Amino acid sequence: MNPDMNSHPGASGTDPAAGHPARLAVGIVGAGRAGTALGVALARAGHQVVAASAVSDASLRRAQANFPDALITDPGQVLRRADLALLTVPDDVLPGLIAGLAATGAPLAGRLLAHASGRYGVSVLEEAMRQGALPLALHPVMTFTGRSDDVDRLRGTSFGVTAPEVLRPAAEALVIEMGGEPVFIPEEHRDLYHAALASAANHLVTLVAQAADLLRTAGVAEPARLLGPLLSASLDNALRFGDAGLTGPVARGDAATVAAHVAALEAAPSASAAAVAAYVAMARVTADRALAAGLLKPADAERLLDVLGGRP
Repeated sequence: MNPDMNSHPGASGTDPAAGHPARLAVGIVGAGRAGTALGVALARAGHQVVAASAVSDASLRRAQANFPDALITDPGQVLRRADLALLTVPDDVLPGLIAGLAATGAPLAGRLLAHASGRYGVSVLEEAMRQGALPLALHPVMTFTGRSDDVDRLRGTSFGVTAPEVLRPAAEALVIEMGGEPVFIPEEHRDLYHAALASAANHLVTLVAQAADLLRTAGVAEPARLLGPLLSASLDNALRFGDAGLTGPVARGDAATVAAHVAALEAAPSASAAAVAAYVAMARVTADRALAAGLLKPADAERLLDVLGGRP
């Protein structure tokens, strides 16, 4: 694409609503871990990464290594050269980035703007849309490490997609080209969607790390050897069977064991007060779900709540 062409993505031979983007000139605003992985995936699909912006030294090195022919420049110039601009910046930065691009006269008209934030749909792009930008929210449900195999993680990964109806086919086509599976998320449910994912993925890391600390305190030299098979089976059960996959003392109504757990946690030097409170809170939620699913008898639930009820 001619960098000075003030045209929409059709200049590269595609109608953005046609459902299968042709070869696009891709720009990356924020060449971090996610932006690099998405850019590499699009390049593998036949698109060309022509420009990128990078703030940190690590992002700059990453962009230069993965896109040696791309111009490293400021966000406005990235947009000037791109049919499709990936806005892969942190969630809290995205609204300010959009406002800045709109206020400084960056060339937005006719360009596909795709952000990768889980939290936001397309409403965050409103200021750019008023200047003719074509908005897409393409959130890969995956974590990235910055390693070269990040792009391979995209294969089979679901993307939370939000887009105007006319652009939905193009959004879904881009996801499929990157090896992903598009899942449409309504604009009004983006926060709930993201909260569910963050709760499952981020809190899982905290729970596992805390469990590993406790096992070390208990004298286990290699906690991962114990936790790996157990957690793999628990995750498989949860995904396959939902609440019916619950096992353990809470699901069995073993109040004495739960009370012993709480006492041990309160005495353990590696367990903070917050960790004890988290155990109690999760035990309550687990009991509620087990009771609602018919796994826990009401009398057993009462005994559990007697143990947990006076806890913070």
